[in-house]
Amino acid sequence: MMRCLPKSVCDTLLFSFRAPDHMHDYTPPNTCSTPSECLPLSQWNETMECGSELAVDTMKKELKSRAILADCSTRMRSIVSFYFCYLLCLCLGIACVVFVSIWNSQWRGGFAWDGSALQFNWHPVLMVTGLVVLYGNGAVLYRIPLTWGQNKLPWKLLHAGVMLLALLCSILGLCAVFDFHHTNSTPNLYSLHSWIGICTTALFTTQWVMGLAGFLLPCSPMSFRKLLKPAHVWMGGCILILSIVSCISGINEKLFFALKGTTNGTMPYGNLPPEALVANSLGVLIVAFGLVVLMILSNQKWQRPEPRSEDLGYSVSATNLLM
Repeated sequence: MMRCLPKSVCDTLLFSFRAPDHMHDYTPPNTCSTPSECLPLSQWNETMECGSELAVDTMKKELKSRAILADCSTRMRSIVSFYFCYLLCLCLGIACVVFVSIWNSQWRGGFAWDGSALQFNWHPVLMVTGLVVLYGNGAVLYRIPLTWGQNKLPWKLLHAGVMLLALLCSILGLCAVFDFHHTNSTPNLYSLHSWIGICTTALFTTQWVMGLAGFLLPCSPMSFRKLLKPAHVWMGGCILILSIVSCISGINEKLFFALKGTTNGTMPYGNLPPEALVANSLGVLIVAFGLVVLMILSNQKWQRPEPRSEDLGYSVSATNLLM
């Protein structure tokens, strides 16, 4: 017959694992109850007496092993969920670039840099690629679990490099549209889309410069980094949201201007021609991409764990690299 620990001993063990620190003065009863109130233990040995130290140690080891297995299972599910979301993020980003390129190459005539309408076509492609896709992927780099056990400095440099590439694409996209407007005597910054786009790019530029000064320069004081980090994270999410709003409003504005019906030989926007279907699908993909990125950034379980001495270690290593 399987022997078992008395309920009083089991209660004592469970209490020692679960009770908060301020309740350590609890004193369990020392008497054993009836066998019906006992809790079975798989590793109980016939030579162990009820309430013996050996039985208590065995019970502790079994409870610890169960807790470790449960923690590992939870972490594994969290990692699998992250990589599913990250793969979805990559696929949606690629789809956004493909759709915006097809739209402007097949229905808008292609690309050029001669001040014509073909030069304007670079604007949506560069803005979607830089301000949305590259920016979103650069923002989630720190969340990849494979990077958690590695030195953070290379990933900081990669994060800064991806963000710099996204910023250059955005600036080049603005140059394309401003040059087009200047060549064709079109006024600048008259629409809500243009206002949001300029503000977003300006905030992005400020964010990148502040991040460079605060997190990559070894001479940056620790107090400044601690003060800047929450604002840097919050501003990063705001810039992504503004980028999505800017792109959605720009797509809608372009369709209203381009699909005028009989005046320019196109089908009216209200009839939802194939071009409008592709452009609207691009807008849906951009929104879906942004939602996935924001979900990854807002999940506390997917944040990179950082030791307290991480910043200090980085400062020392970065200083050594520059010497």
